[in-house]
Amino acid sequence: MQAVILAAGRGSRMGVLTEEVPKPMLLYKGKTLLEHKFDILPADVDHIILVVGYRAEVVRAAYAEGYQGRRVSFVEQQNSVGGTADALWSARPMLTDRFLVLMGDDLYAREDIERCRGFDWALLVQHVPDVSVGGHVVLQNDVVSTIVEHKGAGEGLVSTNMFMLDTRLFSHPPVPKAPGSSELGLPQTVLAASAASGIPLHVVRATYWKQITAPADLI
Repeated sequence: MQAVILAAGRGSRMGVLTEEVPKPMLLYKGKTLLEHKFDILPADVDHIILVVGYRAEVVRAAYAEGYQGRRVSFVEQQNSVGGTADALWSARPMLTDRFLVLMGDDLYAREDIERCRGFDWALLVQHVPDVSVGGHVVLQNDVVSTIVEHKGAGEGLVSTNMFMLDTRLFSHPPVPKAPGSSELGLPQTVLAASAASGIPLHVVRATYWKQITAPADLI
């Protein structure tokens, strides 16, 4: 199986920490944020595809020879503001069947990845006190019916942008993150493809998910 990790961003809110390296290469407990994901991937993931952009040469130099027996490939996202769907589409030529998608600067739990694998298509979600912080996921019978970006208030579920998918996704076009936006959103694209194809987008509730968005998050 394959895993795609979206690692193209600089992480401007990290300030001087990302002047020389992209955010996914920052260290936490002696390992890069990328290596924390490498180490929790299922054993049968034998091919990791890194979508790179800012300071791509740093990532390529670190993992050109692979990682602990796993093959690592690189693809560059040409549009730095294209969004998460654009980033995944950059890796499309390398993908062959089922694949995981993870964000390069987030931390996840191994057991949550394993539970996502129980479905054809799945999205990891997190319950939060204020859904306006991200993509608000609305369910119907544990299947995603709507995703609304940065709107509303109150507690609920938000997308972590970790997916279990397969190449049937690419039969459908990527869609904007919000109406009128030039940024292509992966949750919105997967949801639209789910509706068009009849493949349910199931949810798995995260036991652990940590976004690294500012220096305090590393501390």
